[in-house]
Amino acid sequence: MKNINNPTGDTKTTSTHIALFKGKQIRKTIYNNEWWFSVVDVVQVLTDQPDDYMARKYWNKLAQRLREEGSEVVTKCHRLKLEASDGKKYETDCANTEGIFRIVQSIPSPKAEPFKRWLAKVGYERVQEIENPELATKRTRILYKLKGYSDEWIEKRMRGIAIREELTDEWEKRGAEEKKDYEILTAEISKATFGITPGRYKKIKGLKRENLRDHMDDFELIFTMLGEKITTEIHRSEDSKGVPKLKKDAKTGGEVAGNARKETEKKIGRKIVSNKNYLQKPKNKKLSDK
Repeated sequence: MKNINNPTGDTKTTSTHIALFKGKQIRKTIYNNEWWFSVVDVVQVLTDQPDDYMARKYWNKLAQRLREEGSEVVTKCHRLKLEASDGKKYETDCANTEGIFRIVQSIPSPKAEPFKRWLAKVGYERVQEIENPELATKRTRILYKLKGYSDEWIEKRMRGIAIREELTDEWEKRGAEEKKDYEILTAEISKATFGITPGRYKKIKGLKRENLRDHMDDFELIFTMLGEKITTEIHRSEDSKGVPKLKKDAKTGGEVAGNARKETEKKIGRKIVSNKNYLQKPKNKKLSDK
């Protein structure tokens, strides 16, 4: 199996997503513009293993048998980092749609056929999104709406996603190759904008696996966008290259947003960073106190 730690060029991974098959979670991520699924999660769903440990044991034995049979399925799996239940990311055996299909064929399970149909639908949706990116945006909006977010909040969140993608594209073009580089640069903007790292921010809000930005209110989203948009423009105006310069730009961009945040706090008489989140949504669908 290939170990993909530092994807570059068009080989790019994104954050962990969760798909549901008959109420069971299957982790997936985008790699080379297609979905890659956690093999262990698929095995656990199909074989009804009681936990991850037993599912990994089953997969290890199956992988050994497939190798002995000369199958290329195992060699075409990649080790990609996916988020686990403890909120941390670990290298996990992953396979694309074709690879998962072939693995499913090797597992005797009454769920195999419905799972194949589910997998085909998920893969087809990704093809649609590549051909028409607006579909991905529409689906994201619908998911947020179903979770109870307001239309006004969704508009800000979607704009923030676009600004974030614009920034990470600049980082990729300008020398940020490792996932760790992205984390360092993001933390630099956050520290300068809010005075805390994203990790500390999540603790304040009582979050674990959840996406921090999905639990920000309007002001928090606005200042996050401001820091990232300014950083993007600095990169472009100064034609920045290399992580040290990108880090310096990130700090500067965050400081501009941080100064605006401090001025806002003076005017409205309260802190922007709060412990409010969406973990416990009240009936009015506003942020709730933890």
